[in-house]
Amino acid sequence: MLRIFTRSMLVVAGTVAIAMSGSVASGSAAISTPPAVTTIEPGVGDVVGVAMPLTVRFAAPVDNRLAAQQSLRITSPKTPGGEFSWLSDSVMQWTPTSFWPAHSPISVSAGDFATEFRTGASVVGVADIDAYTFTVSIDDQVVREMPASMGKPKFPTPVGTFRVLGKESVVVMDSRTIGIPLDDPEGYKLTVYDAVRITWGGVYVHGAPWSTGSQGYANVSHGCINLSPDNADWYFNTVGMGDPVIVQS
Repeated sequence: MLRIFTRSMLVVAGTVAIAMSGSVASGSAAISTPPAVTTIEPGVGDVVGVAMPLTVRFAAPVDNRLAAQQSLRITSPKTPGGEFSWLSDSVMQWTPTSFWPAHSPISVSAGDFATEFRTGASVVGVADIDAYTFTVSIDDQVVREMPASMGKPKFPTPVGTFRVLGKESVVVMDSRTIGIPLDDPEGYKLTVYDAVRITWGGVYVHGAPWSTGSQGYANVSHGCINLSPDNADWYFNTVGMGDPVIVQS
């Protein structure tokens, strides 16, 4: 089960230390030292999007999550607030609740492990369900507004702020993975190009030549954000890991 912890932040000279609200119970669990950190992502030299989370992997299961969270230190020109989650007993994630500053160096440490990476340009995609558009801005300047088609009423595109999780130049989308048999009227098995994943549940921004007649006019997908092949190719080659995608209605 994913457990979410939201914590307040202390900011001193650009350095963020995790501060816990409330008191910590006494006893061995409260004073135990977390296991050694094996990796922190992003890694040294990486260039990432402004919505990229920090992922900390420990060498063994963590008994004292409070101490592990308190060990995280972030230094950047302007550090956003954030939330902790635990992806497993040994993997901690800190997700910014707003965006990192663009074109900036970020330093992160936990325990004796440290990394330094950079953010690139602020590449933000906004999918407007009611307007049937997908608009991309780079460093606060709109560079492309594209007709789009989002999820039909029975299969709505989720609303919220997401981030690019991966890019696949070719992917086969099979309705059986979301519980729809191929022989169902809503069933499908399609080869899709220029697919940018924004949820682990299978929502992508991708090329959809079969829905170009609806793009800009109607929402007909099964939850993905459909673009024309040319627009999908442009977005695929423009966007990077950790770039935000905002879906609004």
